[in-house]
Amino acid sequence: MAHALSLLQNPDYVRKAIYTTNAVEAVHRQFRKLTKTKGGFANENSLLKLLYAGILKASERWTHPVQNWNLTLSQMAIHFPRRLEYHISL
Repeated sequence: MAHALSLLQNPDYVRKAIYTTNAVEAVHRQFRKLTKTKGGFANENSLLKLLYAGILKASERWTHPVQNWNLTLSQMAIHFPRRLEYHISL
């Protein structure tokens, strides 16, 4: 419960960037579309290759920018400094 309360203390634009599931659901939908007609895979590597190719194709359509991203990123850098510095250069 403490995690939910700390999330609510952030501004709306930060909460939306942290809590959104639309991107995750889009990836899952793409994976289901790719794999539902397949009966099976020869090995794990063949499945991974198919999913990787699917992500590359799907990412071409992901062009919507996150609203207020610069403001959100600066707020997240203040609240989570070591986490972001590891992944991106600010």
